[in-house]
Amino acid sequence: MSVRNTVKSIQDIMRQDVGVDGDAQRISQLCWMFFLKIIDDQDQQLEMMQDSYRSPIPKDLRWRAWAADPEGITGEELLAFINTQLFPQLKELSIAGKLADRRRVVRDVFEDAYNYMKSGQLIRQVINKINGVDFNNLAERQHFGDIYEQVLNDLQSAGNAGEYYTPRAVTAFMVDRIDPKPGELLFDPACGTGGFPTCALRHMRDRYVKKLKDEQTMQEALRAVEKKQLPHMLCHQHAAARHRESQLRAARQHLGPALHQLYRRGPRGYCPHQSALRRQGRRRH
Repeated sequence: MSVRNTVKSIQDIMRQDVGVDGDAQRISQLCWMFFLKIIDDQDQQLEMMQDSYRSPIPKDLRWRAWAADPEGITGEELLAFINTQLFPQLKELSIAGKLADRRRVVRDVFEDAYNYMKSGQLIRQVINKINGVDFNNLAERQHFGDIYEQVLNDLQSAGNAGEYYTPRAVTAFMVDRIDPKPGELLFDPACGTGGFPTCALRHMRDRYVKKLKDEQTMQEALRAVEKKQLPHMLCHQHAAARHRESQLRAARQHLGPALHQLYRRGPRGYCPHQSALRRQGRRRH
């Protein structure tokens, strides 16, 4: 089954659940579940590559702990776990210590997320479908673009409610004309699902990024804000999947936080390294 068909079958399952009403809720439900699967697939590969790597998600809340087994918990037990343990703990995830940057990403995604599904059996069916996608597999990671584009197509109807999601071809054309370069300040005050920032990153990597310093300079100059929960969540998901290779570089612990923190919800523009600069300033004094 293709990735696109997998998503369609998941949406068909969700339509059977009395708690999910409309495409927006189905997409929101799909997003946080895919997000946890993507993070866990990344974590497992990083744990193999880096002895010192630690997942930002507590052990008992990781996808592999409660969702990976197709014969695992289901029904009322699964529903209770999601509503009383998974969501409350991820919403209050500590952002102190060495794992603060990646934990902040997880907490931001779940800040306004909600489990709309009321049937634990149907949730298990959805989980088992998602388990069929391996985001450590290059081919399937590339096919994630199918999922992403399908979600965007489903969101196009939002245009009637005053929202507009820029087609990828238009985004690519505009970035090509602007021709951004590492170090130039780029700001998207309503970044939506992250199309412009991620397209700009790809453009600069293809043309101008030749060494790790170029990569760091590029990411430090990006600014973006998205205040609505659903596109904010999609933006994190997009970044996690699209920039998988760059996150697995040896210097990931230095470059990854800037990439993830680029897509921050808030009322004002966000500087990826403003908190780090404040810490450095305190140390200098």
